[in-house]
Amino acid sequence: MQHILGKEWTIASAGGSTGEAYYAQNQNKRLFLKRNSSPFLAVLSAQGIVPKLVWTKRLENGDVITAQEWLEGKALNPEEIQHPKVANLLSKIHHSTELLDMLTRMGKKPIDPSNMYKTLMQKLKMVTEDVMPLIVHQALNYLSHNMDELHQAKQMVCHCDLNHNNWMVSHSGQLYLIDWDNAEIGDPALDLGMLLHWYIPESDWDEWLDNYGIDNNVHLFIRMHWYMIMEKLKSYASNRVKKNEKEAAQQLQELERLLNRAISYKK
Repeated sequence: MQHILGKEWTIASAGGSTGEAYYAQNQNKRLFLKRNSSPFLAVLSAQGIVPKLVWTKRLENGDVITAQEWLEGKALNPEEIQHPKVANLLSKIHHSTELLDMLTRMGKKPIDPSNMYKTLMQKLKMVTEDVMPLIVHQALNYLSHNMDELHQAKQMVCHCDLNHNNWMVSHSGQLYLIDWDNAEIGDPALDLGMLLHWYIPESDWDEWLDNYGIDNNVHLFIRMHWYMIMEKLKSYASNRVKKNEKEAAQQLQELERLLNRAISYKK
């Protein structure tokens, strides 16, 4: 990175699992650098969803370096996810035709719930041997029974990792959603269910969804819970593979609570 920017820049690792992100500073100029970011970044920047893209450079070896504004700010804490600004930005993302067009041009195909279900079944058969826990059977029945609900959903760009640490607010109050490495095309209920489940008290779901721009109806509720239950079963299977039996048992308890809420829906 040093030879790209010059000796007058101070460069430090920004951490992360890949080690491909850096902070760079030259007096009052500051940049966030990343190697081989997705081409998606330019569209996200143009729409104000991530900090501004300053420049892009292709190296002789084919690698692409992107430089974004390095802004002073902080990650949202879990309680701040309840703010209407979060609902507004997520709605803007989901309904952006520009983002959807770009992901489609990049070769992304919509998530296929049927394939998700088949893959899950194969994994569960590997880890549960002869006897599958009753709650797992019941959860699979819920997924199978409600599969048709998913095919009615309009396909949108989904972030798929709405951890509160990926929501950043600058000192000027601008909200951003970062870390788009897991983005997919799919049912927005995938994002909505995860965010509501982790961060929003159930008594506040209607208000949060109203800020997002939709009503909490039975079709949305079923679709959200379909993806929540799917993710919980995937986590259970992964913990069984890793022999993390304590965590697997915890997943079953959480699965039971999820399933009870899903089947007791009243509106």
